[in-house]
Amino acid sequence: MSKATVSGTQPAPGKTAKTHHGIDHSIDLGHGNSPAAWTCVIVMLVGALIASIAFVIANSPVFWAGIGVMFVGLLAGYIMRKAGYGVGGSKIKNTGH
Repeated sequence: MSKATVSGTQPAPGKTAKTHHGIDHSIDLGHGNSPAAWTCVIVMLVGALIASIAFVIANSPVFWAGIGVMFVGLLAGYIMRKAGYGVGGSKIKNTGH
């Protein structure tokens, strides 16, 4: 019985190494930095804050209102993206950042 360790960078015996896995990591994804994304996240954070406070004080109607605000944020982000305020949208000044 051999006590040789198997390295994570080398393939097991009889297997071939795949170096790229079909993914191009040189493409800049932009990370969603757009007015639509920021609006979506900020509104959803406010909704999460409302729901969290309502959960702690055991107020069900306000909790569900906070959940509703989160859905409104999601909808607002989607509508803004379709209106051209998303990444690469027609209404954004593309400065490269």
